[in-house]
Amino acid sequence: MPYALGVPLYANTAPLYRFLKPNGWTLCHGVPAELNRMVLSGEVGLSLVSSYFYLEHQEELGLLPDFSVAVLGRVYSVNLFHKGRLQDLRRIALTTESATSVELLEEYDGVLLIGDKAIRAYAQLLDRLPETPHALPTRFGEVAVVDLSMLWFERTRLPFVFAVWAYRREAPPPLELVRALRRARRQGLARLGEVAEAEARRLGIHPALMEHYLWNFRYHLEEPDRLGLQAFAEALGLTFSPSYYPG
Repeated sequence: MPYALGVPLYANTAPLYRFLKPNGWTLCHGVPAELNRMVLSGEVGLSLVSSYFYLEHQEELGLLPDFSVAVLGRVYSVNLFHKGRLQDLRRIALTTESATSVELLEEYDGVLLIGDKAIRAYAQLLDRLPETPHALPTRFGEVAVVDLSMLWFERTRLPFVFAVWAYRREAPPPLELVRALRRARRQGLARLGEVAEAEARRLGIHPALMEHYLWNFRYHLEEPDRLGLQAFAEALGLTFSPSYYPG
């Protein structure tokens, strides 16, 4: 059977696999919770997994040392939509439904959306796209948008790592696959405009907004990202003791 590579179908992962050319392996798509389970069980050999899941299972999982899905500051896709003051919120809806879930603000104090649904919901609130991303608003009439990644940055001054590539320690991925992932990432970032246009069409949002959304990400697990991952582990009461892929 071909080697299985787990990839969530989110816009923010597209630069990592858009130009990946399968050669003895196959892509297995799923939501993060499914892929987390599948890499731990060995159903997929290597997968993007949530940083929380990785930190919980460090003793069983190895880590690619130079890959991440991280952001320093606003991420635009982990958004709490709410009315009134943040400190007054009592009932928050956690939903995986469509972007129209923001309409739940009629019965809840806030709605938390993540991933593609969050960026699509944010885009639908914009009546125009400002010339600079620094002018992107965080309030739309009565509705405010709190970016949870920005709250993390304000607290720690560090990036937040959302996902990493992980595998079972006793079964590291083939070196040629890791090299292919590095080549695909180089192409994805070099041709980010193409990736952004394709993802914008898929989600039905403005290509310029998608382009800014994607160029905002940090995909290399550099030292600031490792420090952010360590700070997240400490916030969870865990230690950060990774076993890095040797190749």
